Amino acid sequence: MTQRIRRSFSKEFKEQIVQLHASGKPRAEIIKEYELTPSAFDKWVRQHRASGSFEEKDNRSPEEEELITLRKRNQQLEMENDIFKASRADHGTKVDVIRNNCHKYSVSAMGDVLQIPRSTYYYEAKARANQDEELPTLIVDIFKSNRRVYGQRKIKKELEKLDWTVSRRRIGRIMKEQGLVSKYTVAQFKPSKTACNESAVGNTLNREFDQDQELKVIVSDLTYVRVQQKWHYICVLVDLYNREIIGHSAGPHKSAALVQRAFASVKHNLIRLELFHTDRGSEFKNQLIDQALETFGIERSLSEKGTPYDNAVAEATFKTIKTEFVHGSIFLNQRELDLELFDYVHWFNHIRIHGSLDYLTPIEYKSMNL
Repeated sequence: MTQRIRRSFSKEFKEQIVQLHASGKPRAEIIKEYELTPSAFDKWVRQHRASGSFEEKDNRSPEEEELITLRKRNQQLEMENDIFKASRADHGTKVDVIRNNCHKYSVSAMGDVLQIPRSTYYYEAKARANQDEELPTLIVDIFKSNRRVYGQRKIKKELEKLDWTVSRRRIGRIMKEQGLVSKYTVAQFKPSKTACNESAVGNTLNREFDQDQELKVIVSDLTYVRVQQKWHYICVLVDLYNREIIGHSAGPHKSAALVQRAFASVKHNLIRLELFHTDRGSEFKNQLIDQALETFGIERSLSEKGTPYDNAVAEATFKTIKTEFVHGSIFLNQRELDLELFDYVHWFNHIRIHGSLDYLTPIEYKSMNL
């Protein structure tokens, strides 16, 4: 079956056809000679008699005009209803709304409702297209270069440093697409409890975790790590002023000697320390530690029994260390553990941004406030 080729006719041509018919030329001959369809010919004659115009808009009845107007108004109302909630949103959200609805409504109409010029939308859309190509690579790089521990909030902050404004929802979607899973999503193993220190020393710190002076209050705790088939232990000393790890040690025994080595690694005069707070673990109760604290004039503070919140900052720091450094790691020997711990502490203090410090590193926070 031969497909009829759609033809277009000028206003002048239609006028001449109608005049031929008005001059007495038979309808059948006109249709045959000019290869017209009967419906098209009849429509031209009817339009010319009714309005003298071949434009559709000039030949509509009042009812048809009203119907078309109502349909347009209905579509306008549907559009306004769909995008009304975004009318007070930020600029980026408005651009997203237009992009997500451009298959339904015109860009100009949505721009009028959202008060965004059409040219602005097209510029933003082009910029977003370029961003869509670069952003996943950038997020992967930030995630991998920070030990695979950053979630949406911290990646958002790192992107802001690079002048990228991206929502957490979008970052989360890209992380899912790229298969990026933070170590914080993995459940952590909880070690068994050890003997309790029955010292009469009280809780001098009294949960005053926000300190305004460097080295005034130091908190500490211990955690475990796998070295080959045995458990080794890590001790860190944390300055409450800027959450900086100022001392650390690792070894095969959970003992007071481990705590002593952590103090020996501190790069400051220990006389500057005013208060040393820990939980009541027996490893923190030792005559040598007591003598050192007395010699340097460091006051002692212990959490109340069965009250982990009394040492909340140390607990939180060790949750971080367990997740970011310990989880999934098996070290070949003590030397490898020491080297990796040294590298992690440097990253923790100088590179890792902390939510409690307004997304600054401990060293940045100290530099800005001292």
